[in-house]
Amino acid sequence: MDQRNLLIAIVASLAIIFGFQFLMGELYPDRNKPPQTTETGTTTGTTTGEGVPRPAAPGGPVQAPAVDRAQVLAESPRIAIDNGVMDGSLTLRGGRIDDLRLKKFRETLDDDSPEVTLLSPTGSKSAYYAAFGWVAAAGDDRAMPNGDTEWRGLGSTLAPGQPVTLTWDNGDGLAFTRTISIDESYMFEITQTVRNQGSAPVSLFPYSFISRTNPPPVLGFYILHEGPIGVLDETLQEVDYDDLDDDGTVSYANTGGWIGITDKYWLVSLIPDGAADATGRFSHVVVEGQNRYQADFTGSARQVAPGATVSVTTHLFAGAKEVQVLDGYADEYGIDKFDRAIDFGWFYFLTKPLFYVLIYINGQVGNFGIAILILTVLIKLVMFPLANKSYRSMSRMKALQPEITELRERFGEDKQRLNQEMMGLYKEKKVSPAAGCLPIAVQIPVFFALYKVLFVTIEMRHAPFFGWIQDLSAPDPTTFLNLFGLLPFSVEGLPYAEFLMIGAWPLIMGISMFLQQKLNPQPPDPIQAKIFMFLPIIFTFLLARFPSGLVIYWAWNNTLSIGQQWVIMRGVAKADAEKKAAASKSKATAAKSAKGGNKAEDGDATDADDTDSDAEAGDAEPKTTTSAARGKHKGRNKRRSRGGRR
Repeated sequence: MDQRNLLIAIVASLAIIFGFQFLMGELYPDRNKPPQTTETGTTTGTTTGEGVPRPAAPGGPVQAPAVDRAQVLAESPRIAIDNGVMDGSLTLRGGRIDDLRLKKFRETLDDDSPEVTLLSPTGSKSAYYAAFGWVAAAGDDRAMPNGDTEWRGLGSTLAPGQPVTLTWDNGDGLAFTRTISIDESYMFEITQTVRNQGSAPVSLFPYSFISRTNPPPVLGFYILHEGPIGVLDETLQEVDYDDLDDDGTVSYANTGGWIGITDKYWLVSLIPDGAADATGRFSHVVVEGQNRYQADFTGSARQVAPGATVSVTTHLFAGAKEVQVLDGYADEYGIDKFDRAIDFGWFYFLTKPLFYVLIYINGQVGNFGIAILILTVLIKLVMFPLANKSYRSMSRMKALQPEITELRERFGEDKQRLNQEMMGLYKEKKVSPAAGCLPIAVQIPVFFALYKVLFVTIEMRHAPFFGWIQDLSAPDPTTFLNLFGLLPFSVEGLPYAEFLMIGAWPLIMGISMFLQQKLNPQPPDPIQAKIFMFLPIIFTFLLARFPSGLVIYWAWNNTLSIGQQWVIMRGVAKADAEKKAAASKSKATAAKSAKGGNKAEDGDATDADDTDSDAEAGDAEPKTTTSAARGKHKGRNKRRSRGGRR
């Protein structure tokens, strides 16, 4: 029976996870459909509605990494970028946005740590930039703007309310203008305009692309996507770097949507004009031993008549994946599923609401750690009816342990009879063995959703709690190996240091789990009892490298569960004791009443015996008795006779 209960808990947990995955597959049948793959090259073979071949966006050159990034930035004329939250520059050579730093975020917790660098120019280590332009139709050899084009810039600094304009004339009848503006956050707007000053119409294809060379190693967690990403044809597409290494190029037909490259906390993405159709593409090439990954859009052909002007607008998001900022842009520009750039996972419907609850509570208390504690209490209140029923069932199960043990001793060899007797006992006592599994099964999605919130949202990055916890998204930095910092030495570099980095909060969590386990009914099977005894130790090691905010949640949740379970068990035990006392009192009263009735019957029988004895004594009186005595006796009999008549 205990093995079955354990199996039920495991099966229920897996059913929740894989059942939701199946449901998502039914609701979104194209979610896991492999996209169309083409060979790497200059064209994708895609055609416009007019049958004109649509060329792919060109890629930028890959150069040997420079020794100094500042030297690369100084090699070309630039226009500064500063909107309060970002600073950097755009290059006039190629007209690319290729230098951005995020002023609100630093690489580490140290105050003197450098700002997070998001974009870097070609020629620097790990070049990462956005480019825009036009491609001529096949057979048109006239010059088009590219990465080496020297643009003229109008404006000294790109800032909110201060756009800059770049101009270039190809000397063959086409004049190009590029106007770039920026808001107070992370959104650029790029409007490309071409004027046909010639005598013949021209067919041009607008493009935009993001190029990244030698991206940093990904974390490699299954629950977190890092790499090419986009929403194309209303479907979220996530492509791993490894997949592009094998496939070369992956293309998607698209109307609207967005495309880009994501890290854990940062995103660079392109949002084309939603009214125009475009082909989205992810590609990978190796140039001079360096891996270059590209995400690009190529629009449909624009016919530019002589003397006419054509414009296209593209938005570029480059910044931190702040949930409220992404939601704001999605509403403002109508960007489909823009918040999916944050990997909320399968439990999106639960993860995002939990995040917003945390944001609200943090706004009231000013500490995400306190917000997590309050959120845990709210979750416990929501689940209280279910947990209350479960804990009552577990309390009754614990009270039945002596009887279950007795049944095992009596019918241990006859498994069928044992199961029948145990089921009869559960039915008689109105106890459900599976009731204790329900809170665990329900908490699994909540636990996973909160884990995602702490792990993937930038709002939790470098968010402090109290004491030694200065980053709720990072593991507890202490370890028992140096007595949590009391001993003056570091454990980094020691053998198995990563495995043995168990801090104070993971230990608190393990102890709370052990104490909670002691309140639960222990399995009669010794093997199962040992397995359950080791579970707190296993989870201590397992959660030691999890975000400290999650460990704090689990420890606090265990503590609340212990208090709730203790109160419920005490109430159940008190109720059972009162019930037993009432039953004993009732039984004693019934016994006393029965005994009193017997005494009354005995008394009546004694009186009858006395009467009969007297009568017999009178009959047996000797005849030599005196007449006075006989008269007295006769008078007494006469009174008895009258009394009897009365």
